[in-house]
Amino acid sequence: MKALAFALLLTAPAMAGRTILDFTPGYDLAGIEQNDVRLTLTTGGTLRVESGHAIDWPGITIKAPGGHWTFSGTGALSMDVFNPGATPVEVGLRIDNPGGYPGRNCVQEVFTIEPGQRTTVATKFKLKLPDSYGLFGMNGYPDAFGFYTGGDQALDPANVSQLIIFVPTPKEDHVFEIARIRTTGDIPPLPSPATFFPFIDEFGQYVHREWPGKLHSATEFADRIAAEDRDLAAHGGPKDRDRWGGWTRSQKLRGTGFFRVLRVGATWWLVDPDGRLFWSHGVDCVGTWGATIVDGRERWFSGLPPHDDPVFGDNWWESKTKGNSHWKGEKAWHFDFGAANARRKYGEKVRDLTTALAHRRLRSWGLNTIGMWSGEGFTSLRRTPYVGTIHWWAPEIEGSEAHRARFYDVFSPECRKSIRARLADEKGKAAGDPWCLGFFVDNELSWPGGTGLAEATLASPMTQPAKKAFIADLRKKYSSIAKLNKTWGTAHASWDALALSRTPPGAAARKDLEAFTQSFADRYFRECRDAVKAVAPHQLYLGCRFAGWAPDYAARAAAKSCDVVSYNLYRRSVAEFQLPAGCADKPVIIGEFHCGALDRGLFHTGLQGAANQAERADFYRNYVTSALRNPVFVGAAWFQYMDQATTGRDDGENYQIGFVDITDTPYPETIAAVREIGDRLYELRR
Repeated sequence: MKALAFALLLTAPAMAGRTILDFTPGYDLAGIEQNDVRLTLTTGGTLRVESGHAIDWPGITIKAPGGHWTFSGTGALSMDVFNPGATPVEVGLRIDNPGGYPGRNCVQEVFTIEPGQRTTVATKFKLKLPDSYGLFGMNGYPDAFGFYTGGDQALDPANVSQLIIFVPTPKEDHVFEIARIRTTGDIPPLPSPATFFPFIDEFGQYVHREWPGKLHSATEFADRIAAEDRDLAAHGGPKDRDRWGGWTRSQKLRGTGFFRVLRVGATWWLVDPDGRLFWSHGVDCVGTWGATIVDGRERWFSGLPPHDDPVFGDNWWESKTKGNSHWKGEKAWHFDFGAANARRKYGEKVRDLTTALAHRRLRSWGLNTIGMWSGEGFTSLRRTPYVGTIHWWAPEIEGSEAHRARFYDVFSPECRKSIRARLADEKGKAAGDPWCLGFFVDNELSWPGGTGLAEATLASPMTQPAKKAFIADLRKKYSSIAKLNKTWGTAHASWDALALSRTPPGAAARKDLEAFTQSFADRYFRECRDAVKAVAPHQLYLGCRFAGWAPDYAARAAAKSCDVVSYNLYRRSVAEFQLPAGCADKPVIIGEFHCGALDRGLFHTGLQGAANQAERADFYRNYVTSALRNPVFVGAAWFQYMDQATTGRDDGENYQIGFVDITDTPYPETIAAVREIGDRLYELRR
């Protein structure tokens, strides 16, 4: 093996300041994984990185020799960086344990290097808090004392598998040089738990940090109400909008009294009930929800009111938790900080004031759609268009145990009965309401790849309706079990034997498995469409909100039956998105996207992260602009209106993803970006 001209350390614990990588002449670049970059060694002993911008995270990955480095006893990893270019460059340094990816088993920091600047940057190790702290049930954990955190965000410095040096989401090519990657710094002593608990104040905010906009007293609410009232009065919303939020400067088209879709040239649009072009610019979960579980975590909180408090007693409730949470489906007591803060802020008329304010905010911010999971009290005012949210129950495919969740048995008679009964509940509410664009049915279903649905069906009991339907199809195609056995390479004694078998066939059966999988997906979307149209014939069926990706068979089935196909797309950009080949030409709506940062007291960025609020605002501008310029999209909704609770909802999500924080205070940087896009919405689309 060719010798590498850098220091290969550490079989014993590292000492502070020990060099890990030194890019001296002769260093073997073949050992570096390169992603949209070009590498050269300089005579000055640096590694020159010329990065492109064809992907979101161009950079390099350096694997640890022998599988791991040991960095025990030190507090950070540093490197020298030089920017010889004419523009600033952001450079990230990420440190991974085995299995690391953003937010789990790794730490990373991003540094802005100005033109001509030479500097040293460092990414701190985040060590796991001792068990005596007892933190649990959150996706993100507090950076308690600079070097300590909890959950999967902690790093084990004794088992570092790789380093990643990257440029986050660049808009142009960059060049920078790096040198002398080394351990540095000592780990400060960890104070006792007594200095940390409680770490959540009466408003649901993190105690051990300050930030702009943090609430310190309920007396501040009056000033915040007055300040926002002045802001909303000064920003009444875009002028070129009709009552629905459609574009008054567009050609007047045929108004049907309901929303519809229209393809204009190569570009898809919605058309509002009065006949104006419409692009859905929305936000999900409009309301004042910010609940978290208190059971088993009582010492985390200060100032919680008693359960029988005459003012805040309604903000307590006991309910069953999610089965995939720390509480494993058991009942637990929740306290809703979002609702309690709204009560503190608006008093006894909280419901009327918060619902009216939400519509005023949306108009001022340039938003025209209330997205999924929003309160009926907000949608029933019929001041802002909204989407219908449909969840239902049906018997499941018993053989789908191996998948993340079992899928409905769409061949069961109970399936049709259940979905139609659920839609019938919308009569007199969203069904027939012109303010309702249409209906999402389900959310982020577990669509298995390949022929998983067919395999799960054959692995089910013989009483499974889907299995009966599949075997009926096979009997129609193959006149005898012998012919099926010959094609599949099986040895079933009879059709009844096939029905009794729960072992899926091999590769020889693939064509039949693919055909049934497609038939299954077609039937699912057809049943949902027919149920929607039975009670709301003039409203749109918006699909099932695919979770970022869908197997081609599911996308094809959705495009056959949906008026609009829906995806939740947590990406940096959707400029290049398109439906898979073979799909009918249909418009697409984005049900969810978001981005968060850790500079406002929360512990997790959500599924896309930013360094700070300014960068989060840039993310919003860039993402929605990319959707507006993609002709397939007819809308996008941010997830969600209010931040999640600092200590998480019952499945652990505790993301800084709101347009407003847990005290109902808008984030000014993000709102400025939302307004900017809202004001230019139709110009950008055109």
